[in-house]
Amino acid sequence: MLSRQFVRENPAVIREALDKRGADDDLVDDILETDEQWREHKSEGDDLRHERNQVSSQIGELKQAGKHEEADEAIAQSQELKDELDAIEERAKTLEKELESLLLELPNVPQDDVPPGADELDNKEVKRVHFDDLRDLPEEVTPHYDLGEELNILDFERGAKVAGGGFYFLKGDGARLEHALIQFMRDIHQAQDYIELFPPIPVNSQSMTGTGQLPKFADDAFRVGGQNDEPYTDDDLWLCPTAEVPVTNMYRDEILLADDLPLKHQAYTPNFRREAGEHGTETRGIARVHQFNKVELVNFVEPEESDERLEALVDEAAEVLDRLGLPYRVTLLCGGDLTFASARTYDIEVWAPADDMEYGPDRGGRWLEVSSASNFEDFQARRAGLRYRPERHESAEYLHTLNASGLALPRVMIAILEYYQNEDGTVTVPDALQPYLDGQELIEGHEFVGESAVGAGDKD
Repeated sequence: MLSRQFVRENPAVIREALDKRGADDDLVDDILETDEQWREHKSEGDDLRHERNQVSSQIGELKQAGKHEEADEAIAQSQELKDELDAIEERAKTLEKELESLLLELPNVPQDDVPPGADELDNKEVKRVHFDDLRDLPEEVTPHYDLGEELNILDFERGAKVAGGGFYFLKGDGARLEHALIQFMRDIHQAQDYIELFPPIPVNSQSMTGTGQLPKFADDAFRVGGQNDEPYTDDDLWLCPTAEVPVTNMYRDEILLADDLPLKHQAYTPNFRREAGEHGTETRGIARVHQFNKVELVNFVEPEESDERLEALVDEAAEVLDRLGLPYRVTLLCGGDLTFASARTYDIEVWAPADDMEYGPDRGGRWLEVSSASNFEDFQARRAGLRYRPERHESAEYLHTLNASGLALPRVMIAILEYYQNEDGTVTVPDALQPYLDGQELIEGHEFVGESAVGAGDKD
């Protein structure tokens, strides 16, 4: 979150930031008005407290001087001042809670060179990789959702039967490929000096607030034991929407040392989100689902190192695609496409060649975001109380946090099934993954089971 002092002293900067994000600036007026009322009440309370202390100090002197009537009047005045002070302080506490709630609704300030724009169409492409030597593709690439069912490695119907829409079964080589990718990513990031964690999957409301998921995105999360439209408390639990939440909050309200930084953690978790499809075919298949696996990279750094660390973080996440030989691009997000907590974000988008989307590359296909690498600066650190001491004898300061997916599994799966698809409907296993699949070079599919299997998977 942004500090009240920063908002108070820089309202024009905040308004400009909200304008770059395409957001309304009415919240700034509410914050400034509430902050002014809170400061007035604090000042009035300080004056009353000073006056009451003066009156109270006179009571003993009056009694000692035998002026009992005047002492009684001073006692009555002191009580009146106490009652008035209690009311003022109670109102000040209420205003402070309102101010904190308003500040939690205020997004981060984009960095100066974040391009203006309304949405993903205004993002700035930084580079494309692996497009100079594309492999030979079938004349018509079958979309992953059809190919997965034909090979009997994806089962959407039974997934919906068990858990509802947005859930699916991976079967046989599909499940093996998923596990192989998870281990493949973990090994890559371990070699990049990431310390591995396996965090709790349920997270509490305080943790969700610390990274910015609450209160802004409550409707996108799966709440355990309650309805999302009900008031939440610090005792509530939510299914992990991203390992960013538990890993970032691991050090909540702690003070690290400069010698600890940079601190790099990776964590594989299943993740749960209510998000629905936004772009036509994304409502089909596994591009947007309610449960998905992801390896997350979280960094804690000193403030002066965060911009440089972000550039390195992009390369660390993209190494997975480089090793898999998958074509991808990197884009710098415009203000309107930035996430709530981010000051600067690069998206890594893999190329899926099957679907012809108008925002895809020149030869068709579509871009699928597999990682958002973000610098949150001290925005999350203020919410979660993440501090460090530059020197052991110095005062603690807020550190900077960054994170990136390394990577999100379903969309990597889509890219492999479509880009490494062969004319006969089989899928070539990327060379780098073959050791993780006991040397298997080809995914050829599996037999169907049950009475419903008659005619299933018939490509004719």
